[in-house]
Amino acid sequence: MRWSSNSFRKWSRLVHRDLSFFFAGMVLIYAVSGIVMNHRDTINPNFSIERKEYTVAGSLPSKAGMTRDKVLELLAPLGEEGNYTKYYFPQEETMKVFLKGGSNLTVNVRTGEAVYESVTRRPLISALARLHYNPGRWWTWFADIFAVALIVITLSGILMLKGGKGILGRGGVEMIVGILIPVLFLLLN
Repeated sequence: MRWSSNSFRKWSRLVHRDLSFFFAGMVLIYAVSGIVMNHRDTINPNFSIERKEYTVAGSLPSKAGMTRDKVLELLAPLGEEGNYTKYYFPQEETMKVFLKGGSNLTVNVRTGEAVYESVTRRPLISALARLHYNPGRWWTWFADIFAVALIVITLSGILMLKGGKGILGRGGVEMIVGILIPVLFLLLN
């Protein structure tokens, strides 16, 4: 079989199309989780943390008089009494209560000022972000196959068009600009 440039472009389109559809989910997953990972300083990809400040009504016992039952009473309005694990006093007037799942309550027993931090796992985003950390050997293999497929998708996309819209025209200029942007970033940093 003799390969002509038209048959080569036809096969490039088929490979490009089929691999693009097959790996579209992976591209979207990596794109969304990549955005979240790029903004880890403002978006915690694993947990949502809500902070509530309030004042406890009534007087509280000091460090010496604090009991587990009194701590459970403080947790009841928050609906967290079932998640209690332990408490301690990092300072004489400050009590910290630890809860299952990472939530916590800090109370100044003298003033009654309290800060409740509710920690909940982000189910979808944390799972997507976890893929960036190669969670297992099988995933490493799949990610490597995906990387090779991206190379094939890119090369087939570059080669499928001819003329002014292809690699020898506007497409080539766009490709060079796309290469120069990360190169300039690396040189300037």
